[in-house]
Amino acid sequence: MNKRIAVLPGDGIGPEIVAGAVKILQTIETLYGHQFELTYADIGGCATDKTGTPLPNETITICKNSDAILLGAVGGPKWDSLPVEKRPEQGLLKIRKALNLFANLRPTTCYESLAESSPLKKDIIEGVDLIVVRELTGGIYFGTPSERREIDGKPGAVDTLQYKNEEIERVIEKAFEVAKTRSKKITSVDKANVLETSRVWREIANQVAEKYPDVLLEHMLVDNAAMQLIRNPKQFDVIVTENMFGDILSDEASVLTGSLGMLASSSLSEEGPYLYEPIHGSAPDIAGENIANPLATILSTSMMLRLSFQLDKEATVIEEAVNNVLNKGYRTRDILSPNCKIVSTNDMVEAVNKEIFELVASTHAI
Repeated sequence: MNKRIAVLPGDGIGPEIVAGAVKILQTIETLYGHQFELTYADIGGCATDKTGTPLPNETITICKNSDAILLGAVGGPKWDSLPVEKRPEQGLLKIRKALNLFANLRPTTCYESLAESSPLKKDIIEGVDLIVVRELTGGIYFGTPSERREIDGKPGAVDTLQYKNEEIERVIEKAFEVAKTRSKKITSVDKANVLETSRVWREIANQVAEKYPDVLLEHMLVDNAAMQLIRNPKQFDVIVTENMFGDILSDEASVLTGSLGMLASSSLSEEGPYLYEPIHGSAPDIAGENIANPLATILSTSMMLRLSFQLDKEATVIEEAVNNVLNKGYRTRDILSPNCKIVSTNDMVEAVNKEIFELVASTHAI
């Protein structure tokens, strides 16, 4: 299989973790006879430094001409004083719009070997396997007006929460399609007791559910959902929600695993390439120290292989390799637990890489 991948390392620890994921992709390429053509491009603060914008047109073109996109992380205090339009985070918002990446999938799987790293009790998190489907290109992050203005004659600010019905419908449709491949249960999260957009969201969810009679739909207010994620996370399978609620709830769900450094994500479009990235930030305080956790980015490549390229066997090998490495006690600092071996970013990549070779050799999985 020949595929083109746009690689956007970004800022902070981005280049380190992406380099590790690329090494794993190259191993898969070698073992399974694929060809991945990698094209590197800039996004975020590094792009602003070079071009004056966090998302150059060249980067957009490269992404649109690729079959998938692998992104590291963006941002850092170096760029905090810049005008809003030049800040690294604008690169993320703009690439979502430019590529119509309307649905973000964030799976949360609790590894048994990492149970001690979670702030929650073991009996609460054991067996947790959920996925948050977040609407990504609408809502309050993109609504207009968004500005500072006088309100009743006094200084203030306004942000606008707005959704078209079609934007809501397509992400809920995607969530139902995901649920069909899992336990056939969806929790739609809103604030329908207060917000008109949420009332419309709930109405559309009910309409879409009629087309999926084998999938159970429940509604939950966002404040209750935030509580239930901590109190009883095993009740959830697929959660679907709007942009800001999804941003908050998916980060909350990530804490169940013990570290943001363990969770991958994918952002899906209707027709163009999908984008894959870890959910953690750029961690500029540890950039260049070779201590960042590369596993979320490596797991993002397994999502890429499965969702964009339909390479289930190769994706499963990566996931099994990560699980085996954790079971053998290898840990970066963010997931360190008693009686485990602390390793560097590069060492963790090498451990996963070695495990992939051993798995393929032992199972003849090629």
